[in-house]
Amino acid sequence: MPRPNILFLMTDQQQASTIDPGSQCLTPALDRLASQGVRFSRAYTVNAICSPTRASLLTGVYPSTHGMVDTTHVVEPYRAELDTSLEMWSQRLHAHGYRLGYFGKWHVERSNQLERFGFEEYAVSPGGGLHEAFEEHRRGMGLGPRPASLSPHYEVEQPGYQPYRLFGVHDEPVESTLEHYIYSRGIDYMRRAAASGQPWVSFISTSAPGESCVIPRPYWERYDPGRIRKPASFHDNLADRPNIYRRMKQTWARMEWDDFARTIAAYYGFCSLVDDQISRALQALEETGQADNTIVIYTNDHGTMMGAHGLMCLGVFPFEEGYRIPMIIRWPGVTSPGTTCDDLVSIMDLAPTILEMTDSGTLEPCHARSLVPLLHGETPDDWRDDHFAEFHGQRFFWTQRIVWWDRYKYVFNGFDYDELYDLEADPHEMTNLALDHRYAPLCRQMAERMWRHIWEIGDYNMHGSHYGMFRFAPVGPDVARPGPRGDGRQ
Repeated sequence: MPRPNILFLMTDQQQASTIDPGSQCLTPALDRLASQGVRFSRAYTVNAICSPTRASLLTGVYPSTHGMVDTTHVVEPYRAELDTSLEMWSQRLHAHGYRLGYFGKWHVERSNQLERFGFEEYAVSPGGGLHEAFEEHRRGMGLGPRPASLSPHYEVEQPGYQPYRLFGVHDEPVESTLEHYIYSRGIDYMRRAAASGQPWVSFISTSAPGESCVIPRPYWERYDPGRIRKPASFHDNLADRPNIYRRMKQTWARMEWDDFARTIAAYYGFCSLVDDQISRALQALEETGQADNTIVIYTNDHGTMMGAHGLMCLGVFPFEEGYRIPMIIRWPGVTSPGTTCDDLVSIMDLAPTILEMTDSGTLEPCHARSLVPLLHGETPDDWRDDHFAEFHGQRFFWTQRIVWWDRYKYVFNGFDYDELYDLEADPHEMTNLALDHRYAPLCRQMAERMWRHIWEIGDYNMHGSHYGMFRFAPVGPDVARPGPRGDGRQ
C-alpha cells in the first residue's frame, strides 16, 4: 500500500458551531466529509489567536515552549519569536520523501521562507508573495486590487480609530476572491504532485471566514438576516466577569441586533464560500483517482465571538465560541463513516497524528498525543481527562490560563478575578461560579490541574511566580511541583 497523501484544509476564526448538527450555517461539503470520517465534537485550540495556535499545530508544543506567543505582524520580534530548533511535522515528512505545498495564510513565523520547514512550493501571506500573485490574477480578470464598491456594508466608527469593517457585499464573481484563488493553487499543486508518483501534502489555509466578511452577493443572498438566531448569551451583561470584557463590549454599544444579525449572515455566507472551495478540492481528489489514498484533515485555528455575550472579535474572551474548534478527519479504510468522537482533543494532537498515519517518526519534545486510536474507534484508558490552553495577550499582554475538566471550565486571569463555568448546567457561560464561595474547593482543584500542566510544559514564567505581587491564584504552583519545594524566586 503506498503511503497516504494528506489534504490539509484550514480556516480562520470559524466557530465549531458552524458545522454542528442543526447549525444555520450551510456547509454541505463539510457535512459530506463528516459523513465519511470522524467529527470531533470536543476539539479545542491551545490559544485564542492565530500565530500561537498555528505554530503549536506544526510543532506539537505549547506557545510558551515554541515562543510564538503573539501574532507575527503585530508585535516586535522579542514578543513572538519562533524557536526554530524545534522540529515541525512538515520537516519530518519532507525527510521521509513527501512533497509538500502550502497556500494561503501562514502566520507561523516571520521569515515566510517555508522551504526551511519542508515545503517545496508555497504562496503565503502576509509578505510571502501571495497577495502580489493574487493581484496579478485579478488584473488578468480586468479587476482592481479589491472590489470597487460594497453594498450593503457595515463599519464601526470611533474618533481617532480607523473604520472597522464587519461585512461588505460586492458583485464580482467568486473566481475573483482570494479564497477561490488559494484553493486553485492548492488543487493545481496536488494534481502535479500526484503525477510525480511521490506522496504529497497540500496545505490550503484561508483567512476566511475571519471577521471582516467581504463576500460576493450570491453568498449574501443565501441567508436572511431576519431569520438569524440570536446567540443565547447575547444579552449577557457580563456583570460577574472581568471588567475588561465589559470595557471591550462598549466598542459595539451602538450596534443594534439587526447589525449583529447582518454581520452573522455575512459570516455564514463566508463559511459557505469556503465550503464551496472545499468541495472543489474534494472533487479534484476524485477526478485524479487519489481519494482512496488521501487523508483529508479539516480544522480551524480558533473561533470568534459573533454576537455571543454581545461581543465581537476574539482574544482575551475565554468563551467556547473562541476555543472550541471544528475538526474532521477522513482516513479512507480506517475511519468509520459518520462517526462522532466526544473525547477531549487538541489542535496540537494533529502533529503526532500525522506522523503516525504516515509512519514518519515522532517529534521531541511533544505536548500532544496521536489521535490514531480514536480514529480506530478506541479510547485509550489513559486518554486525557482535561484540556489546557494558554493565552499571553495580544499587544496589550493579558495573561490567562484555561482548564477544561469534566463539566467545568476554570479561567485563571492575571489581570482580574478568575472565572469558573459549569458547561453542562450553563452551556452559554452566563454565570461565573468562581465568585460563589461554595465553589472555592473546586476552584482550588482546577487551579492545581492548571499548575500541573504548567510544570509539565516547563513554563517558568508561570511556575516561578512566588513573588508577593503574583500570589492571587486559589493555590500556588508548588501544589503540583515535582520534587522539592520552591525557593521563593520572583
